Amino acid sequence: MYDILLYALIIISVLLIILVMMQPSKGNAASLLTGGDDGQPRTKARGFEAFLIRATTVLGFLFFAINIALAYLSSH
Repeated sequence: MYDILLYALIIISVLLIILVMMQPSKGNAASLLTGGDDGQPRTKARGFEAFLIRATTVLGFLFFAINIALAYLSSH
């Protein structure tokens, strides 16, 4: 069980990196972290960009869930 989860974690990690790299740039994201405004109106993501956001969210959740499961299995 531990090995299966470990291999799944490796695959999910690689897929997560690929999905994050495929997402379009939002411009100067550092200014957005500090409360700056880039002057562009916010629109809802559509099409492939929406799919990338959903897939990244799902893989991120699975990444953390598998990490918690691996920590539990390694302590018992």
